[in-house]
Amino acid sequence: MLLPYLIAMQTAVPPEVTIYNGGFGFVKEVRSLNLTAGQQSVAVEDVPALIETNSVAIRSLTAAGSFDVLEQNYQYDLVNAQAILDKAVGGKVKLHRVLPNGQKELVEGTLMSSPTAIVNGGTTYNGMVIRTDDGRILLNPSGEVEVASIPEGMISKPTLLWLLDSHRAGANQIELSYLTQGMNWNSDYVMTLGEGNEADFRGWVTLNNNSGATFKNAKLKLIAGDVNRVVPTPQTMSLGTAAVFDAPRSAPAFEEEALFEYHLYTLQRPATVKDKEQKQVSLLEASGVTFEKKLIVDSMLNFGMYYPSEGEVGTGDIKPLVKVEFLNKKENQLGMPLPKGKVKVYQRDKSGSVQMVGEDQIDHTPRDERVSLTIGRSFDVRATRKRTNFKRINSRTFEESFEIEVRNRKETAEKVHVYERHFAQWKIPSTSIEFKKLDSETMEYLVELKANEVKTIKYTVITSW
Repeated sequence: MLLPYLIAMQTAVPPEVTIYNGGFGFVKEVRSLNLTAGQQSVAVEDVPALIETNSVAIRSLTAAGSFDVLEQNYQYDLVNAQAILDKAVGGKVKLHRVLPNGQKELVEGTLMSSPTAIVNGGTTYNGMVIRTDDGRILLNPSGEVEVASIPEGMISKPTLLWLLDSHRAGANQIELSYLTQGMNWNSDYVMTLGEGNEADFRGWVTLNNNSGATFKNAKLKLIAGDVNRVVPTPQTMSLGTAAVFDAPRSAPAFEEEALFEYHLYTLQRPATVKDKEQKQVSLLEASGVTFEKKLIVDSMLNFGMYYPSEGEVGTGDIKPLVKVEFLNKKENQLGMPLPKGKVKVYQRDKSGSVQMVGEDQIDHTPRDERVSLTIGRSFDVRATRKRTNFKRINSRTFEESFEIEVRNRKETAEKVHVYERHFAQWKIPSTSIEFKKLDSETMEYLVELKANEVKTIKYTVITSW
């Protein structure tokens, strides 16, 4: 590095920060320089500790092409007590030693070993060793250690160092852009069910910044979608515990737009994103969202391909799945593309208190699509499935008969969706209740039960392949 060097000063232009839910961010800043003609060194301070240096791009806003970047270095050897001691090994130090009687002794000598050392990415405890000028060896002495100076190359904050060749002298505003690791965001939603079939739906985003830099009054943007990247080598970082929450507001704070094959959400006000901070900002709020609760008995869910055999499959007692489904449509008070995230579902009890009734995860959901949440299993509605007959017609054809008893132990009526799954070529020669064929492998019975009513489905299936 050539010394002395210029400092690229921050300007009043707010930075633009775009955060991806893949764990990284894209930052654009405007900095000012007062360049001389010819080669000179420039320092850019206050950049993230986890900056991806191979992503840095620079351009002049004052005079395009007015300088060339000949060289870039990234310095991140930050000043701290342990790092100074590690670099001071072999050099002269002073020890303000505390004796057992409480008195202090000034000892001068050579630092032979620092308290810890980094070996293969891990921390190993060595213990401090000082050889005094009078020949003594002090092991793990107590007291303050004084070094003559800060070791060369250590800095107080992460810094980019450029070697520029400027074709003109004078003030120059530059746009600096780069990617950084350590930034992420995710969506969280709360759905509060009403007494009928309408609900309130609220969403917000949670931002996490552990990049090592603070961005003041930034223009904040979020990208939702599966953006492909070549995964960089992980860098060591310390996760902070500080948290700041912007309470969700009554009106959505983000404006959404399509971008390539993704969706971009832009915060409609400046926001300061501090290092080691978690921030929550309102995403959307809707009332009167129409939903449907579904109880589903699906004995063969996720079982895979099934061919009839002597052993029984999918029989026994079954607790129905409880699903809450709604359409993400403008006509249903929604219609914004929903970034992936967790949905917590609540309902008020008789006293008016809100109680949690379940939670599920949604993927990125476009507008006009159905959202289906699995939030638990029913307590008072039960089913029992058994195979009542098994017959081999030939080596590739079998006949089976099943009974599914569905019991409603509530004081209110319920509808239960019973799914039966069959593979290869199948047909139903007899059934006690009409069914709907949903696809080549699934049949659905809709069982309507009065309070405390029990109904039984009986059917026979012939499977061949």
